[in-house]
Amino acid sequence: MAPHNQSNTIDFDAAKLQRLGYARAAQQVLKPVSLGQLRQQLGMQLQTSLEVDRILELFFREVQRLVPLGALSYQLASCDLRLDLGERANHSAGYRLSHEGEYLGELVFRRNQRFSEDELGQLESLLASLLFPLRNALLYRAALQTALRDPLTETGNRIAMNQALQREIDLARRNLQPLSVLMLDIDHFKRINDTHGHITGDEVLKAVAGALKNSLRNIDMVFRYGGEEFMVLLSNTNREAAAMVGERLRMAILELQYLVENRAIDLTISIGCATLLPGESVDSLQRRADNALYVSKREGRNRLSMAG
Repeated sequence: MAPHNQSNTIDFDAAKLQRLGYARAAQQVLKPVSLGQLRQQLGMQLQTSLEVDRILELFFREVQRLVPLGALSYQLASCDLRLDLGERANHSAGYRLSHEGEYLGELVFRRNQRFSEDELGQLESLLASLLFPLRNALLYRAALQTALRDPLTETGNRIAMNQALQREIDLARRNLQPLSVLMLDIDHFKRINDTHGHITGDEVLKAVAGALKNSLRNIDMVFRYGGEEFMVLLSNTNREAAAMVGERLRMAILELQYLVENRAIDLTISIGCATLLPGESVDSLQRRADNALYVSKREGRNRLSMAG
C-alpha cells in the first residue's frame, strides 16, 4: 500500500452511477474518536456490506471522525470501477491498495488543507481496516458480473437483460425520458456454421459483439439474447435517435472484415427497433422489437425496421 501523488479527481457521470444502483449516504455529524477506537469500529462496520460503493461511503464518513476530509476518490481500471465522494479540493494523498499481493485499486484522499505527517500516518493505519472488506466486495462484484455475462461474447446474458429492461423502464417512467431497444440478428449465421464450422461461428459472434460495443455510448447496454441474436438497450433515446443508432450499427457490421483462410466472410445484420409506449410492459416492448426484426428479415435482411 504505497503512497503516491495524484493531481486530478476522478469524475463520473452521476446519472450513470445512479442507473447502476449507486446512491450517496446522507452526511452525518459524528463525534471524534481515537485511532484505536476507530480502527476497531471500522473493522466491524466495513464487513456489514459486500457492495464496494457502500463500503467506501462508510469508510469516508467514519474516517472524518479522526481526520477531516473533503473528498475520497477510488478507481480500479480493470473492473471499470470508479467512485468519487465529496467535493474537489487542492491537496491530496494517494495510495495504491493491495492485499496479500493482490492489487485492489487506487484511493485518493482530498481536502483544501495540507495533510500533516501525523494525519497521513493515521490515514494509512485506517486504510489497513479497509483492505480485507474491499477485497471481499470486489470478489463478490466479480462473481455477480460473471453470473450476468455471456462468456463467449462478453455481453450481458438473458438474466442481465431481463433485470436491465425492467430497471430502465422504471427509470424512464420516473424521469419522463424515452427508452428504445434494438433487436439484432446476424444474417445467414447458420450458413457460416455449416460452411466454416462452429469455432469460426463463435469467432464471428465475438467479432460482431465487439463491433457493436465499440459503436455505442458507454451507457448503452448490449445483451446476447440467444444464438446469433442480440439486444441493445438505449436509455434516454427516442425513436428517431434509435433509428440512427441502428443504422450506425448496421454499417459497422457491414464494414467488419472477418477473414477465414484469407477469404473475407460477408457479414450483415437485420435490426428491429421499438420505443417504449406509455404504460407499456417489458414483454410488449420486447415483442414489438422482435416483430420489427422479423419484418427486416422477411424483406431481404441487412436492414432496419421500426415497430409501429
